[in-house]
Amino acid sequence: QVQLVESGGGLVQAGGSLRLACKVSGHPVTAYNMGWFRQAPGKEREFVAVITWNGDSTIAETMKGRFTLSRDNFKTTMYLQMNSLKPEDTAVYYCNLRYTITNIDYWGQGTQVTVSS
Repeated sequence: QVQLVESGGGLVQAGGSLRLACKVSGHPVTAYNMGWFRQAPGKEREFVAVITWNGDSTIAETMKGRFTLSRDNFKTTMYLQMNSLKPEDTAVYYCNLRYTITNIDYWGQGTQVTVSS
């Protein structure tokens, strides 16, 4: 059973930075993409970033230039570096793993990011 564990959330002032991490455990059986989504209170979950099995990454347009996605060489830990944070970045950030063949999704429990003005 695949498990995702996020870490790195917290409270930061506007303009500050945070680095989120998502660690995969449980030995995924096939290739997978990993990504971040976020959900603010009263809003739908939205896409933040994704990195494919081959290492290609995509950042949501509204976060480009501020957020950077990376992954370790073993493809078991993904990082989201968030700079120049804004109050509107406040949300629960969820890690996602999706098998590329079956499109089966796994989700982490989420980590709270709060940006104060």
